[in-house]
Amino acid sequence: MHLNGVGWIAAIIIGGLAGWFAEMFMKSNTGILMNIILGIVGAIVLNAILQALNIGVFGVGWIAYLITGFIGACLLIWVGRLVRR
Repeated sequence: MHLNGVGWIAAIIIGGLAGWFAEMFMKSNTGILMNIILGIVGAIVLNAILQALNIGVFGVGWIAYLITGFIGACLLIWVGRLVRR
């Protein structure tokens, strides 16, 4: 099974990068494991949102997965901050 044109190992590596970029951008303090989870889950959540709105995905490949994971992870961090208040 492939996630947006990348394999599972690449999804973990790219998801970790996307989560780390989101952590730096949003100035949150999460660990390596949470960065990976945020990046992968963020990409899945944003893809689902884009498909529900009938917009489509940003493309196929690792760059598209990185962009999708970054934006999705930022959304998850933002929602997490809203819930904690």
